[in-house]
Amino acid sequence: MSQLVNPIYFEREKIEELKKSFNEAKPCRHMVLDNFLTDDVANTLFSNFPAMDELNVKRKSINEDKREDYHFERFHPMFAEVRAAIMGPELKAFFEEISGLKDIECTPDGYGCGVHQGANGSFVDVHLDFNMHTEKNMHRRLNMLIYLNKHWKEEYGGHLELWDQEVKHCVSRVLPAFNRAVIFRTDEQSYHGVAKVTCPEGETRKSIYSYYYTPIGDDFVYRDSRFKSRPEEGSVRGAVVEAKETFKVNAKRFLKAIGFSKLDFQDKNKD
Repeated sequence: MSQLVNPIYFEREKIEELKKSFNEAKPCRHMVLDNFLTDDVANTLFSNFPAMDELNVKRKSINEDKREDYHFERFHPMFAEVRAAIMGPELKAFFEEISGLKDIECTPDGYGCGVHQGANGSFVDVHLDFNMHTEKNMHRRLNMLIYLNKHWKEEYGGHLELWDQEVKHCVSRVLPAFNRAVIFRTDEQSYHGVAKVTCPEGETRKSIYSYYYTPIGDDFVYRDSRFKSRPEEGSVRGAVVEAKETFKVNAKRFLKAIGFSKLDFQDKNKD
């Protein structure tokens, strides 16, 4: 692990500092870890990040525009090594101690770990994530995003935005800077989105995503992903997004009622 993740994050003093900041953060529990991977690992991932046209999943709708993939066997071997570390016992123990969660697991599929990439004009609307891995019957609890954007400038946009529960105010904006990791809880307080990217031709916003789950408890209530429009986007677009999301939720409830016990058509991820 010490060869992949910056060893400072496993020092006792740093862990205690992060526990405090994570649990006090607003609008949702989160933390930002700069220089998260060791330099050699981060540089290798950046130099070998798959091109846009190599990513098999294209997500383009009124609510998002990006590409993604999770077939790590098609990428440079370093991606598989990092995924193994993300799924391994040391990072799981680290996140359990920081968050207070127990028995977390990052699954070996597209619901667990993959890559995102967006060119100029890409974005993701503000949303809450789905909270259940329907195939493994597990509760989604944490997101981690590792950004791999060298020389990314403020004016390029693409910030991770963390919003209040009413989606009226963006409380925190995180620049997707090189080798920066963001970890946050996926609960009712974690409205988040990606601001529109305005980068030059040939530049893209790159990240590795990973989602952590725990066993489902007795008080668990299923929640699908749900988009919201930003206040500045106006009432017309807001009404369209709300109607679309309401239809999606009702359609899934109907299909489940007539015999679809698993929501296999569930969106994998949105960040």
